[in-house]
Amino acid sequence: MPLAWGTMALSCAQMAQLFDTLTIRGVTFKNRIAVSPMCQYSAQDGFANDWHLVHLGSRAIGGASLVIAEATAVEARGRISPSDLGIWHDAHIEPLARIVRFLEEHGAVAGIQIAHAGRKAATGRPWEGGKPLADEAGGWDVVGASPIPFDDQHRVPHELSVDEIAGIREQFCAAAQRALSAGFRYLELHAAHGYLLHSFLSPLSNQRTDAYGGSFENRARFLLETVRALRALWPRDRVFGVRLSCTDWVPGGWTIEDTVQLAQLLEREDIDLIDCSAGGNVAKAIIPTGPGYQVGFAEAVKRATKLHVAAVGLITEAQQANAIIAENKADFVFLARQFLRDPYFGINAARALGHKPVVPPQYGRAH
Repeated sequence: MPLAWGTMALSCAQMAQLFDTLTIRGVTFKNRIAVSPMCQYSAQDGFANDWHLVHLGSRAIGGASLVIAEATAVEARGRISPSDLGIWHDAHIEPLARIVRFLEEHGAVAGIQIAHAGRKAATGRPWEGGKPLADEAGGWDVVGASPIPFDDQHRVPHELSVDEIAGIREQFCAAAQRALSAGFRYLELHAAHGYLLHSFLSPLSNQRTDAYGGSFENRARFLLETVRALRALWPRDRVFGVRLSCTDWVPGGWTIEDTVQLAQLLEREDIDLIDCSAGGNVAKAIIPTGPGYQVGFAEAVKRATKLHVAAVGLITEAQQANAIIAENKADFVFLARQFLRDPYFGINAARALGHKPVVPPQYGRAH
């Protein structure tokens, strides 16, 4: 049953659990509102710039407790587009550290999502069509679990060898070490939306016959090995999360039951949080979108594990977000498009729920 946002507004306003603090390991979050990773397609050679500082910084000023930098590529060929952020070179550290310092100064925990686009790499920016790029337009060869293209326009990916899989795992580790050097306190591994790690999980994109294909255990192997390696180096006083697509939305694909089984394995690897998204691995999947349409996935993982979970997807209103937390369906709400529409969602949500907003003194005269 969908949450009855309107009828619950009064009781939720009285409790306002959306603004309860939460401490995970050595990190305290001032509320349950987070800025979900959103690609800006505004970097050059992977370097963060003033756009990223202002984009992420304004959401920290706007009241989010956690601000997560967009999918940040662990190698150049792992970018979705030539304009993606990168963290494959030590020179990428300081521009990111500048952003971290600003976020933390203004009360937000700084997070980063490390990613590899796999077979969905080498595309143009969305506002320029978002189509796969030819070599002469700046494209490159892509890689994947199996030589199965995302659709009939995308390149056929090179099937990664076992040694190449190990090499990319090491690139994830190097990226995490750079993220640590930059000062991030939340690390998220991107294993969703049809990108490389998700393509190994789903039987629709993974038709290997070796130790990384076939059974559920084999298809989960790359992700679990990567998580284990990252857990060994990411400090125990900082937070480690994984983003999953909880379903492919098509018969024969990855399911919520698979996600729950995987989450239980990830719990044994001592991660802290599952960021529960969906889809992205099948070009023509029919997705039944609507307000809070993915919240049930977060709730399912929460009920089956002791992990913290984040709900994401068409969460747009303060009462709606508060109800998700108040009903214990998730520990965080991760907002994306709503934060593009309203960078000050955290401040405005506090006011809407009768909770005293925390406003920077520079903006005090407006409140």
